[in-house]
Amino acid sequence: MRLDKYIASVTDYSRKEVKRFLHAGEISVNDEHERNPARKIAEDDQVCLQGVPLEAPRTRYLMLYKPEGLVCSTEDPTHPTVLELLEMPRVERLHICGRLDVDTTGLVLLTDDGQWAHRVTSPNHKTGKVYHVTTVDPIAQSAVRKFADGLMLNGEKERTKPAELEILSEFEARVCLHEGRYHQVKRMFAALGNKVEALHRERIGAIELDEMLEPGEYRELTEAEVASI
Repeated sequence: MRLDKYIASVTDYSRKEVKRFLHAGEISVNDEHERNPARKIAEDDQVCLQGVPLEAPRTRYLMLYKPEGLVCSTEDPTHPTVLELLEMPRVERLHICGRLDVDTTGLVLLTDDGQWAHRVTSPNHKTGKVYHVTTVDPIAQSAVRKFADGLMLNGEKERTKPAELEILSEFEARVCLHEGRYHQVKRMFAALGNKVEALHRERIGAIELDEMLEPGEYRELTEAEVASI
């Protein structure tokens, strides 16, 4: 990798800013000052900026408890985004795995590992996503079979994939989906003549939202949680 690109990738500096450091003689490679931005950097090279060694950042895997009122995007003109909750550098490089609507709460996974993010979101990997649902009207027992058989949603040409519906009480249920269509849970209940009043994601695959987290808080995933996807 080129020296200027490497430094930009492990810091918050642009490549234009990196070149200023190079011209000022503030960058060294293996204890020797370097001014060539195109120099190729090997894995065992020691790069220093203003005397401070630079290290390639480790891959990040995070779970976040999304509160209501935030959107799952890098930027939005009308709402704050979940990335604004993260106090760390280079948040714009994180993939938001499995987005939630602005009024939906619960588990969101974030990573800068693109392949891992794809495994979370791709329906081919059949990573189940579990939601707690509160509805306006009572949930009919017949809804269990209808969710399992698949539903035709308004504007869609194919039925939804089989989904598991567990009725918890008259107005509450737990739903497990293996795909991620637009507003899918809400539209599935709408297809049955019901309306979702509150929606909360509890789990993605084997990763459950940490009960110790408060809305807006986050933590790194454990090695076992990362490996479970």
